[in-house]
Amino acid sequence: MPSSPPSAASPSSPLSHDGVVAALRAAGCVFAEDEARLIRSAAATPDELAAMVDRRVTGLPIELVVGWARFRGLRIAVAPGVFVPRRRTEFLVEQALAHVPGTHVSSAHVPGIHIPDTHVPGTHVPGTHVVVDLCCGSGAVGAALADALGPVELHAADIDPAAVRCARGNLAAFGGQVHRGDLFEALPRSLRGRVDVLAANVPYVPSGEVGLLPAEARDHEPHVALDGGPDGLDILRRVAAEAHEWLAPGGCLLVETSELQAPAALECFAEGGLAARLVRSEELYAQVVVGRRPAAPGARAPEGP
Repeated sequence: MPSSPPSAASPSSPLSHDGVVAALRAAGCVFAEDEARLIRSAAATPDELAAMVDRRVTGLPIELVVGWARFRGLRIAVAPGVFVPRRRTEFLVEQALAHVPGTHVSSAHVPGIHIPDTHVPGTHVPGTHVVVDLCCGSGAVGAALADALGPVELHAADIDPAAVRCARGNLAAFGGQVHRGDLFEALPRSLRGRVDVLAANVPYVPSGEVGLLPAEARDHEPHVALDGGPDGLDILRRVAAEAHEWLAPGGCLLVETSELQAPAALECFAEGGLAARLVRSEELYAQVVVGRRPAAPGARAPEGP
């Protein structure tokens, strides 16, 4: 009698933990052990497991293989054709929370746990903050801000329909509204002059360097989410030029950029009428430009780092 094929649990099976690790290592995956655990926990059947391993081995990003990315304690759903949130962008969220006008985030809040409230999406509750996630991709930044701040009036926007669909799913639990369109053109006019936090994770890779990106980004993420124009600052310039009209007095614009682009980015913010500063994270190799709209005459300037 012929022997039965090895089960997924058999140490000799290519679908065992060791077998999956070996396949991932052979494909050049640096974190093969961790990825094997993620894939095996996500697969519902041996056939699905085999298909997921194959997709990863052929170069699909691990986040797209399992369908989600971890971002500041949250599980953010991602889909093919949508920019995968980077860990370094958590620094942008941290800086946004540190600059929220007139508030301090409670240390009692547990990241990843959202407590529903009675806020009706699309309405503004006095005392809540207005948060906008521009160039939102999956909506990870907006979700992380809402998760940390509690009830907010949350809006997000992206020009890419796949990103808009993905963000709507991720922001639904927070009552977020996701709009499709080109930067500020996508936003409701009623937000002008009311935004407390404007987080814009704009594309900032120079056009000539997109082809030099790792294959996982170059081949599997939309170029509209990567390509920032000849010097990488085309979208940043547009955002900085218009942000003043949308920010509330004392409100902040935060944009991630590169070390080389930072001086020019600061100039763009200043030309847009914002008081700008650069903050860095050596650990995450992240640079964020923070620009604040001056407070109204006679008003007390919001506290901030």
